[in-house]
Amino acid sequence: MHKALGALALCGSVCLLTSCGKTADTPAGASADATFQQHLQEQLLDAKPGDVITIPAGHYHLNSGLTLRANGVTVRGAGMDQTVLSFKGQVTGPEGMLVYASDFTIEGLTIEDSKGDGLKINDGDHITIRKVKVQWTGGSKVSNGAYGIYPVKTKNVLIEDCVAIAASDAGIYVGQSHDVVVRRSRAEQNVAGIEIENTVNADVYDNVATNNTGGILVFNMPNLSQAGYATRVFHNKVDKNNLGNFAARGTAVASVPAGSGVVINSNSKVEIFDNDITDNQTANVIISSYHSTGYYTEKGVAAGYDPYPKAIFVYGNRFKGGGDSPDGLDLKALKLAMYGLTGHLPDVLWDGYVDTRLLVNGKLPAEARICIQDGVDVLNADGPHKYQNPNKDTAPYRCQLAKLPPVTIPQLSAT
Repeated sequence: MHKALGALALCGSVCLLTSCGKTADTPAGASADATFQQHLQEQLLDAKPGDVITIPAGHYHLNSGLTLRANGVTVRGAGMDQTVLSFKGQVTGPEGMLVYASDFTIEGLTIEDSKGDGLKINDGDHITIRKVKVQWTGGSKVSNGAYGIYPVKTKNVLIEDCVAIAASDAGIYVGQSHDVVVRRSRAEQNVAGIEIENTVNADVYDNVATNNTGGILVFNMPNLSQAGYATRVFHNKVDKNNLGNFAARGTAVASVPAGSGVVINSNSKVEIFDNDITDNQTANVIISSYHSTGYYTEKGVAAGYDPYPKAIFVYGNRFKGGGDSPDGLDLKALKLAMYGLTGHLPDVLWDGYVDTRLLVNGKLPAEARICIQDGVDVLNADGPHKYQNPNKDTAPYRCQLAKLPPVTIPQLSAT
């Protein structure tokens, strides 16, 4: 997106680098911001493959969303905390920036207070999002945009060294995509910190998810273009995700209980290993089916949708605390009945829904089992019978699955 949006080139004889540094609280500042916005959108609309659009340091106020539709473009700020695009006064366009492009890189800037999603990328291949912050500065509110960093129906995606704060759905969300790496990023004050949904082959590692409703989510939703599988969640810090759920009613994440560390819902071939998962008050790990969520409706699901978690492998993690104050009356009652007033739910909570069509002598085939190693306690909550017969027996989960290979994408090979 080699047109420079620099101090000399942007406004002809006017030096935009200095004027755009003003705020929009004064007429001069407002005029500078309007000029900046016009020229930036022109740069994006006129961009051609190979172009690099450079946005200098400054805090810029925009009232309209930005759009890019050209392949092979880079948008580069002066740094995450130096170049800030504020959409607090946005009146047109739901997103802060909307991209329909491949071979796209965006780096070194902040997008804040967009009316809807912060940065949305549709249908692209070879997407790199690096050192980008998306945030809503007024705190965690249902009126905030749903998604912070939001690639969907994409391939070969690298999200690294990013920050997402206060999204009303997911801070960093990758949906219906193939071959994804999310690493060295931070998500906080979102409903879902990091969410991988209906995506094939994803590695999520070296991230921090803290003070969200749910830390890291791996979901499969019905009625979407593809089913997801093969996600590895490893070497992350998932700590104190106890924020009250502020999602819009009826959305999938509205069903996530506050105090959820890592949540797997209706997905398969998921590995959770070498993480520090601590002090998540409902449970450090939740494994669940679509059937136990609050968003199951009379609309039904597409034929072939598999609502059950299968081939889930949890091993080599470091758990501490958690489970002491679960969210919701049902879970509170379950904790009290099973572990007493001062007890806590175990590190792994499974809702107990199983695909009975696969059972052989009452057991799932080896390749479809839930395997929990290292002596970690598990509770089968017996969701199908409304928690009437929960089971603490850990023997069914003492198994091992074949490990998934690392995700390989061109961006990693290049570095």
